[in-house]
Amino acid sequence: MSNPLNPRKPLLLVDDEPFILNAMAVTLELAGLTNYRLCSSSDDAERLIGETDFEAVTLDLIMPGKSGRDLLPLIRERQPETPVIIVTGTDEVETAVEMMRSGAYDFLTKPIDKTRLVTSLKNAVESREIRDMNDSLRQRMLDDNRESSEAFRDILTDNPRMHGIFGYVEALAETSLAVLITGESGVGKELLAQAVHRASGRGGPFVPVNIAGLDDHLFSDTMFGHRKGAFTGAASDRRGMVEKASGGTLFLDEIGDLSSESQIKLLRLLQEREYYPLGSDTASRTDARFVFATNHDLEDLVQKKEFRQDLYYRLKSHRVKIPALRERPEDIPLLMDHFLDLAARDVGKPRPKAARRLYAQLSSYSFPGNVRELQGMVIDALVRHGSGPLTMKSFDMGFYDGELPKSVSIVPFDRPGDHSGQPPSPNQDSRDSRELNYFHRRETLPTLKKVTDDLIEETLTRHKGNQTRAAESLGMTRSALNKRLTRGERKDT
Repeated sequence: MSNPLNPRKPLLLVDDEPFILNAMAVTLELAGLTNYRLCSSSDDAERLIGETDFEAVTLDLIMPGKSGRDLLPLIRERQPETPVIIVTGTDEVETAVEMMRSGAYDFLTKPIDKTRLVTSLKNAVESREIRDMNDSLRQRMLDDNRESSEAFRDILTDNPRMHGIFGYVEALAETSLAVLITGESGVGKELLAQAVHRASGRGGPFVPVNIAGLDDHLFSDTMFGHRKGAFTGAASDRRGMVEKASGGTLFLDEIGDLSSESQIKLLRLLQEREYYPLGSDTASRTDARFVFATNHDLEDLVQKKEFRQDLYYRLKSHRVKIPALRERPEDIPLLMDHFLDLAARDVGKPRPKAARRLYAQLSSYSFPGNVRELQGMVIDALVRHGSGPLTMKSFDMGFYDGELPKSVSIVPFDRPGDHSGQPPSPNQDSRDSRELNYFHRRETLPTLKKVTDDLIEETLTRHKGNQTRAAESLGMTRSALNKRLTRGERKDT
């Protein structure tokens, strides 16, 4: 697990002058970077590079024995992903620039500026985390048999886009990178934030905070806490949410509603990893992971000068947009069955079976309230439902006050079998089957090739692109399926 103040792997500081090493160590300690190794010999540095994988290395350019110029190629060969920061005198800048062309990440001049040292190392660590995340993501996308981990157990979906999101989240989960989750109200942003926390493996708690409607004082008090006597009514110390999330994840919902004053404080918290409780002159540090969510268009708010551009750029690097429920209709049956089970248990009624056409009926509705709206609809329908299968009539009588939503296609669904529990008549059953048939209401029939291509495409979608499972479902070998797909690609080019 990556700690924002301590990289997963140690930093290596190499310099032949002990007092410079000690000064660098004190600077890192004060900045909260305590996972490091000190080395005052180029020979020892060469040995350590062969034994231990480091998150980043600071390398003195001029040393007895092997110089920094000599060690850089060795580090690049043995640890090609490790950023190397060259430390040089002011008269050696040209050489340092030359070494950057050879693969060094950055260079610092002596005397070393403390802020510059910390900033360069933090940037190097973050750069490596992003690179590792991209490598992990690329590998997951190439894994034809990938399955979502236990971290996503609370999110029910058969949608390929959602499973792609899971892969992305798993790739960045163990880094310290902040995550921005966007999407309409009710799509499940907090559930995904909880999944980010579980996937990270962090031992601390998941702490959610809804910051909508908080003025700057309430935001500061809620986030940072206060000391006794900080203001009228502050009778004792109070821990803030940042402190409560220590070692875990802090989830800030409705980030788009944050006031401009609070945005400045949040930006500093993200950049410096420190904050001041109200009434305190001493900075506190945090190792919490940050996850944010909003249903606002932050880019639009930036254009309107309602959201800080620098904070937006800080958040947008690792952004996940959850698709609306209307964009993933294949999830409606899964979600509805789950909500029916929950509602039946909570209400204390037997769980009714859904009428065969109910899922198709609901799939034509736009669900402006998304998953949250569907859950409310199911609960309301179950409360009002009498006996027999659950039909659209149950939803019509309850949630919509006697009127079906205009976006729901109104087709006949009132038949005796729906309300009496009796099976439908053979004629009715054949009429229903025909209405749901692939060819029904088509003015012209498709070609056999078109039908085959559509079937293959739908099967691959349902199996999330897994050709082996799709081939088994279609009753053909994977090689035969692959030949069809390859032949189709050649004709399209």
